[in-house]
Parts: sequence; C-alpha cells; structure tokens
Amino acid sequence: MANRLARATSPYLLQHAENPVEWWEWSPEALAEAARRDVPVLLSVGYAACHWCHVMAHESFEDGATAALMNEYFVNVKVDREERPDIDAVYMEATQAMTGQGGWPMTVLMTPDGHPFYCGTYFPRQRFQAVLEAVHTAWRDQREQVVAQGRQVVDALSGRGGALTGGDAPDADALAAAVRALATGYDAARGGFGGAPKFPPSMALEFLLRHHARTGDADALAMAGHTLEAMARGGMYDQLGGGFARYSVDDAWVVPHFEKMLYDNALLARVYAHWWRVSGDPFARRVALETCDWMLRDLGTAEGGLASALDADSEGEEGRFYVWTPGQLAEVLGPDDAAYAAGLFDVTGTFEHGTSVLQLHRDPDDLERYDRVRRALLAAREERVPPARDDKVVAAWNGLAVAALAECGALFGRLDLVAAAEQVAGLVLALHVSGGRLVRTSRDGAAGANAGVLEDYADVAEGLLALHGVTGNPKYVDAAGELLETVLTRFTDGEGGFFDTADDAERLFRRPQDPTDNATPSGQFAAAGALLSYAALTGESRHRDAAARALAPARLLAAEHARFAGWGLAVAEALAAGPLEIAVVGAPGDERTRALHDTALMAVSPGAVVSVGEPGAATVPLLTGRTLVDGAPAAYVCRDFACRLPVTEPAALVAELRS
Repeated sequence: MANRLARATSPYLLQHAENPVEWWEWSPEALAEAARRDVPVLLSVGYAACHWCHVMAHESFEDGATAALMNEYFVNVKVDREERPDIDAVYMEATQAMTGQGGWPMTVLMTPDGHPFYCGTYFPRQRFQAVLEAVHTAWRDQREQVVAQGRQVVDALSGRGGALTGGDAPDADALAAAVRALATGYDAARGGFGGAPKFPPSMALEFLLRHHARTGDADALAMAGHTLEAMARGGMYDQLGGGFARYSVDDAWVVPHFEKMLYDNALLARVYAHWWRVSGDPFARRVALETCDWMLRDLGTAEGGLASALDADSEGEEGRFYVWTPGQLAEVLGPDDAAYAAGLFDVTGTFEHGTSVLQLHRDPDDLERYDRVRRALLAAREERVPPARDDKVVAAWNGLAVAALAECGALFGRLDLVAAAEQVAGLVLALHVSGGRLVRTSRDGAAGANAGVLEDYADVAEGLLALHGVTGNPKYVDAAGELLETVLTRFTDGEGGFFDTADDAERLFRRPQDPTDNATPSGQFAAAGALLSYAALTGESRHRDAAARALAPARLLAAEHARFAGWGLAVAEALAAGPLEIAVVGAPGDERTRALHDTALMAVSPGAVVSVGEPGAATVPLLTGRTLVDGAPAAYVCRDFACRLPVTEPAALVAELRS
C-alpha cells in the first residue's frame, strides 16, 4: 500500500498521510493509473478546518474495511480545495447539478478522463460502503451507461455560460434597486439577511456603507450598522480573543461553526474600520483592531505571512476550546467575578452539554473589571488544547489581509499594523510572485506548485494598492500593475469577463468562471476593483474600461440577487463616485504632510484612492506635476486626473471631500 500524501505541502492532505487509503494527489499520473487499472477515480475534496471532513475521515478513511474497498475498486485522489479552487469549482458545479446541493467533504466518482458520473458530500460509513459497492457493480456491469452519464454531465456543464456576460456596469438606478433587494431579505430583528445559518455578509455590507457614503441613504447605513453590531455582540465573535468564526448556525448569531478563517477576518476587519470611518462608533474601532490583533497573533507565520485557518475542533470536540460552564468560570475567577462574567457573557447553556458560547449584548459599565475578567479568562483558555492550524499561506487571502491591516493601522494610528501589512506583502512578493505570475500557496517558506487563480491576482493587487495609499511607496503600484497585466492578458474571456484560471493553466473538463461572490469576493469583481483603483492612480483608461465591463454581471444580479454581487456592487459605487483621487505632496517628515495624508485616508467617498509623495520624486502618475503651494504641503482632489485647486489645510481638504 502506498499513501502518496506524506510529501504534500497542504496540511489537509498531510492529515490523511497515515490513512490506510492509497491516496494520490491530483495529477495526470493518478488519472493514468485509473486508466491502466480500468477503474473509476474517487475524488475527495475538503479543507483542513472542515468539521465534517474530519468526521468522514475518522469514520471511513481511517477504517480498514472501508479503505480496502476504496483501494480495490478505485484510484483515490485527495484535493485541498484551498490549494486547488479550480478543481473544487468545476466538480462542485457538477455536484450541485446532480444533487441539488453542495458542501464539504465533496465526494465525486468519475471516469479516468475526469468526467463525473456520481457526486455527493458527506456519507456516513455504512452508506459510503454501500455507495462504493454499487458504483463498482455499475462500473463492471453497466459501463456504457456510466460513461455516457459522465459525458452527459460534462456536455451539459460545458454548454453553460454567457448568461452573465456583456452589458453595462450598474448605474445609480441599479444600485438603488440592489439596496431595495437587500432590504427585502433583511432581518430587522437580528441583523443580517435571510435565516439560519447566517454567514457574515462582508461584501454586501461594504456595498451598503459605500452606497450610504455616495447617496446619504440612511436605510443602507442602518442595515449595515445593525448587522455589524449584532455579529460582533454574538457568539460568532470571539469575545475573549477577537476574530470571527465562519458562520452562525442559528439566526441570532449565538452559536458559531467554530472554524476561524483568514479571509473572513480580513474582510470583516476592513468593513468594521469603514463603519467606524462613517460613524465614529468606538465599538466598530474595537472590533476592527481586535480582529487585526487576532490575525497576527494566531495566524502569523514565522516567515511573515498569515496562515489560512484555525480548526473548529480540539480534543475531538467542536468548539471545546471556546465554550464555558459556570463552574469553569468560578474555577478561574472566584464566585463574585464568575457571577459577574456569567451575566455579562450570557453563560446560560447556549451550546451543548451545559456549556455556553460567550456573547456581549451590551458594553460593560465597569471597564476596568471587564478588562480584568476578560484577561483572566483568556489566559486560562490559553492553557487548553488549541484547535489545529492550517498554516499554508494563500496569496489571495493574504492580499485581503494586507488591505485590512494597512487601512486599520492608518485609521487607528497603529503603525505596527502597517508594518505587519508591509511584512505580509513582502513575503507574497518575494515568495509567490515571479515575472508577473503568482503561485497560490506557500508553506514554511517554500512556494507551492499550484498556479494562482484570478482571485489571487486580484486580491493581492487590491492589497498592494491599499498599502500604497497608506505608505506612498510606488513599488506597490508597480507590482500591482504587473499582476493586473497578467489578468488582462491571461484571464480574459473576450466578452468583458474573466475566467478563474489563466489560459495556460491545467485543463479540466470545464474552464471555471463564476462572477458571483461566495465566502470571498468573486475573482471577477475583485479584479474589477483592483483595475479601477489602478486606473485612478495611473490614468490608464484600458484598466478603467476593463473594470467597467467586468461589472456587468453585478447589474444583472442587482435587483434580485444582490447578496451574490456585493463586491461588484461596492466597486460599482466607486465607479459611480469617480472614484475620487487624492494626491498629497510634501516632505515625508513634515507634520503638515502627515495631517493632510491622515485627512485624505478618512475620505468616505466610495473607493477613493490616495497617493502621497514628495513633489518631483519618481512616483505614481497621480502625483506627477502636483506641486507645493507657497512652499507648503498640499492636497489635490481629482476625478479622472482633473483636479480642483489644491488646499493646504486639513479643514479645507475635509470641505473639498464633502463637496
């Protein structure tokens, strides 16, 4: 028996390296082996922080009898969906088409040429064994029908496309319609949209904040603010250590699915910072900073990057690390503080077996006592067995984190966060990028073998452009430009949209292309955002035109499916607003330059870009020709490189930004 996962770079694959299953990594050799043996391929797709992936692994993949069936009847291939989102996308599309639902672990039976003919998700062991036997029998006795079914699935999926291509970017009417669409599904009692389970709607919330900033729509701000507060007061937010879990299993944000993902927290930290920028609410500031601190503390790697996720489980139980009983509070705090903590954090048996997820329905009156109790509980929790960490570094998610850390650091005066953003960006540029091409993952300072997909290019470019706005360093604009050139030349579909894989990527039975948001911004909408920001800094009409064309699906989705186009709608708000271009010129050590720069970063106009530098220095085109005013640092507010008269005082800049 040969389990070939021992040399994998994915922590998820390494979790299966000791299974009795004869696993292969995805490769042409694995498919060729299936053809040589004349057996189907069993493809199992998951990720390291996936609770039900662990359950199926324990029940089936670690079971000798089940493994024997798998090894005899199939060539077994294990894929980390976070390393290979392209494989995940095309086979998830098949799974949803054949079963009406999807999820992980994903289980796909397919022919040696990669055509899926039977799909599912989690199977209990007894049922899984029955499926293995039935598929083996069908492959042996009804081969022609099985192969024909696989071919029909491929033909049907390959024939899809074109429904969300072409047309214009959302205009003001479409953006207003999207707000109304979100309002119809808005939970006015508990915040969020729809019912249980509730996922953090980060991209839709960013759209609502931007729409309010452009139009003054109070309802948009109210929906965003209520949802943001409800999420961070519930159990989905870690009230001791900061950071958000993947989603809430109920509609009141009480009990989370406990895995904590980098991408969620990067997106949410940035949205909470933008909420603070609009509202000035200290609660928003606290949550944004705690989330950034959690990312660096619990996901920071020795090489300067950020790991992907923390598992939901510890000691074999979901949530064990995070939940409390009244007795456990008393052991740590003593009776008086335990009673105080139980009341403050709603320790009333909100989870399983008498345990509770901590919530914070109101801000404490006694901040000193609250801080002392919280620190004591956090210190005690650190003595528990922590959840496992998936320590691979994903380019896209680190790009999202760069943007969040840079902006939070600048807005809240935390230079350490800006330094961390530069460190993360430095690792990605040094390890993941070469000649304008990206690799998706790295681990322990070694780059992985898998090519970057569209979201990697777009999100890294987005992070680099945000980092330039905070630091003024032109190298980040140059690096973003290289990545976006690859997007324009390697990912285009020729109709205004983008494929999720490059034109020279491995060919699957279908080239993945999905413009709709999922847990993260879609690659296409993320690319549109980065292209628009780059155009605003450089004056490149080619990039602006490409951004506008890529937003066409958001217009088609706005009126009825706005939740699946949140980031596209947010970028469309920037397009509708200009976006504003703010150039600040002055000596970097001059306090007046800093004051103008800080004021520029407080601009709430959707998608506003900022550049700061010395006059005459080699920098980005937005600063070219901008001069001091009577020897004083100055700020220029522009649209399409047409600028108003420069101002030299922060108050005057505020007035310009509001006009």
